[in-house]
Amino acid sequence: MTGYAIFQIEITNPEEYKNYVAKASGIVAKYGGEYLVRGGDYECVEGEWKLPRTVVVKFPSYEKALEFYNSEEYKPVRQIRLDNSVGNVIIIKGAK
Repeated sequence: MTGYAIFQIEITNPEEYKNYVAKASGIVAKYGGEYLVRGGDYECVEGEWKLPRTVVVKFPSYEKALEFYNSEEYKPVRQIRLDNSVGNVIIIKGAK
């Protein structure tokens, strides 16, 4: 069963955030991840969507998504994101 990492982000320091994007992409690929959504225009049609950037990454499995997020190589890269943005992240199982 596929797994997804879904990020809802507001970038607070765009220049430094570019370092995160550059470094995270290779790690995502290493764990079999594929970017499905990486920002872009949107319209909130119900409820509240408070943060302006959404990123959706598909992984081969839920376990692989968690493995990516908790990996030692992602840890320092994750800190770059945390230092230069605010947001929410979930790892979720895909539909069967």
